[in-house]
Amino acid sequence: MLTSDQLAAKIEPFDSFWEGPSDVEGGYDKFNAFYKDNYLSHMPSNKDAKILAISCGPGYFVRMMNLQGYTNVLGIDSRSCQIQYAANKQLNCKQIRAFEYVSELEDNSMDAIFCEQEINHLTKDEIMVFLPLCLKKLKPSGRIVCHVLNGANPVTGSESLAQNFDHYNTFTEYTLTQVLEHCGYDNIKVFPLNLYVFWKNPLNYVLLAASTVLHGVFRALFIMYGKHNKLFTKKIAASAQKPQP
Repeated sequence: MLTSDQLAAKIEPFDSFWEGPSDVEGGYDKFNAFYKDNYLSHMPSNKDAKILAISCGPGYFVRMMNLQGYTNVLGIDSRSCQIQYAANKQLNCKQIRAFEYVSELEDNSMDAIFCEQEINHLTKDEIMVFLPLCLKKLKPSGRIVCHVLNGANPVTGSESLAQNFDHYNTFTEYTLTQVLEHCGYDNIKVFPLNLYVFWKNPLNYVLLAASTVLHGVFRALFIMYGKHNKLFTKKIAASAQKPQP
């Protein structure tokens, strides 16, 4: 089994949250809206479900889930400065390394595992260790929810890979499905991540409309080249389940 110190990402490790704003306190409301809009419908309906959030940062996802009535959500992150913010909010978050913690979980014990950091911070070989490890720890019909950089976006795809030294790959809806299937998951649903979820700001309606038009243009261009990609948001995510025995 890999240890966290053996992972390739050293500058921005996989098990720490790096996407938050400089105004950490202000991020609680912003990320609440983002997580609620994009991820809540993919979480277990049981509010007592045992859920692990990897690279939880200051607890944005944990807080959103708590506000929605979930009572058994744990966040882990490798940076003490992130966990301190969560502690100040009395959120259930711990400073701990992800690979080691997940390895020590009881098999078939988790209802859901949510990755707040993109798995692009893992190399392909590391992904092929991480996804089966999570599968082993999930209950039958338990689910993993993870997000990735979308290599199909002609504007941001290559830039997203190049702009961070610790980004090692990009995905499309096909390759994200491909790797999850290979690692033993089923009922895989790949979905776009919507950035424009702040509905009180009228500008977001304009940006959402503009991005919809742009994605339509991308779709037409891909069809011209015999490609079948349908998702062109900057990031995409997937929900996938552990098969029943």
